[in-house]
Amino acid sequence: MRHRCRVPQLSKPADQRRALLRALTTELIRHGRITTTKARAKAVRSEAERMITLAKDGSLAARRQAMGYLYDKQLVHALFEQASSRYGDRKGGYTRILRTVHRRGDNSEMAIIELV
Repeated sequence: MRHRCRVPQLSKPADQRRALLRALTTELIRHGRITTTKARAKAVRSEAERMITLAKDGSLAARRQAMGYLYDKQLVHALFEQASSRYGDRKGGYTRILRTVHRRGDNSEMAIIELV
């Protein structure tokens, strides 16, 4: 049973799921907007918002946590530079998910996730 387990499984083993979410979060922060499936977008939302919250904190410990999660060291530095000015007055909700057309190959629900 997996009743009340809120981790989205995404039909992957734990290590592959973690790597997928890390890669999607890194690309979302780098480009500001990515297109993926709706389930993956909902899963990556919490990870991206956690990274932005760490960047707003700005402490050395938060920077080290972000470097341990994101794949690009320069991206972490850029995120920590911009986060306080861009999201300083926001208490949360740094991402937006927009639903788009279904994918042609397998008819899965697609979505665009972007930083607000």
